[in-house]
Amino acid sequence: MKRRTFFKYTLPSLVLPTLLGGFKLNAFAGSPLLQNLLNTGNKNRVMVVIQLAGGNDGLNTVIPIEFYGAYKNARSNIAIAEEKILRLHGNDTTGLNPAMGWMQQLYNQDKLAIVQAVSYPQPSFSHFRATDIWLTGEESTEAFNTGWMGRYLNHLYPDFPNHYPNRLMPDPLAIQIGSVVSPGLQGPSFPMAMAISNPDSFYNMLNEKPFKGTTSMAQDQLDYIRQVAEKTDAYGDTIKLAAKKIMKQSAKYPDKGKNGLSDQLKIVSRLIAGGLQTQIYMVSMGGFDTHAKQTAPDNTAVGVHANLLQKLSEALDAFMDDLALQQVADRVVGMTFSEFGRRIKSNASGGTDHGVAAPLFVFGQPVRGGIIGSNPLLPVQATGNDNIAMQHDFRAVYASLLKDWLGMKTSDMPGILQKDFDTLPLIKMV
Repeated sequence: MKRRTFFKYTLPSLVLPTLLGGFKLNAFAGSPLLQNLLNTGNKNRVMVVIQLAGGNDGLNTVIPIEFYGAYKNARSNIAIAEEKILRLHGNDTTGLNPAMGWMQQLYNQDKLAIVQAVSYPQPSFSHFRATDIWLTGEESTEAFNTGWMGRYLNHLYPDFPNHYPNRLMPDPLAIQIGSVVSPGLQGPSFPMAMAISNPDSFYNMLNEKPFKGTTSMAQDQLDYIRQVAEKTDAYGDTIKLAAKKIMKQSAKYPDKGKNGLSDQLKIVSRLIAGGLQTQIYMVSMGGFDTHAKQTAPDNTAVGVHANLLQKLSEALDAFMDDLALQQVADRVVGMTFSEFGRRIKSNASGGTDHGVAAPLFVFGQPVRGGIIGSNPLLPVQATGNDNIAMQHDFRAVYASLLKDWLGMKTSDMPGILQKDFDTLPLIKMV
């Protein structure tokens, strides 16, 4: 069994439930990371990645008001009433789902960017394959064993996991909030992140007896798990210390358990404000595979999809408010992604089927707010096979954040994304 396959499907059930993998930012005098930080001054910058699992319906998220007639014709059973669409400051042609009031405010405050029609050539309609493509940053005709964020971290820390953590960098470089580390954070031979459900359960797990494995497991698999466990233990004190430094957070967070994404982002903000030098955080929410009953039959402004967008909007608003409260808002930029969009035409079940392109969001105080790209063109009489055409390759968004936010050199980009993609104007230039 290949190591990545073993890690992806076997390790989560053996080593947690709360965490996997470990890794550390180290900065020896001659390391590429230290040189990069010295050259760019981006040492304290953080990137947060939010996965919207299932395939978000972009047309009912970012609504093309200028093509409302074609939009309504294509999905008469789920189209948002024109008078209920949330308008955006300075833009008469595009609006948001009425459940996204907090994100409307972020946009109007110049803290939210919308990138229209994001996808890639020869798209896949399979959840598993499409998710792998987004997480690995590969072409649809390729198959990588590493993630795009994992390759970035491996470029900065090529010796990991040896000699990590260390005195100069005692913290994890990436943290996944959830039960497993995403393939997007997988390095060449080791996950470049650790996964935690929350600080309390993380430390409870550290007090348990070390995993011994079973006699049926191959020796290299046992060694791999033990190495993961050792790295996990190595970061316990630093994470606990960071979490304990922050006792008060934004009152905008809903009560625990009412919004899973909000609960995750609350942990992220706490660890950032607590002083962790961790550079990448990844969180997720599911439920976006809306094949049926996407909206309420008597009110398309509410229902399953609206509830998801409301939770996303609420979570981002609370997170941004908390970052400002902790005085770290200028250090954090985040993005959303979903494995694909949905078809232009709705189906007879009051839902939408797997499609191609969809908008994504980039958020944060350092973000240059606005809309990148144009509203997707919609046929006057859409069929069930019609898709939103791609305007932007998703790797152009990755490249923009890696270069303009995290300070990656253009000459190093081919090793991360296979080629140098043109950047998008997402970050305010200071």
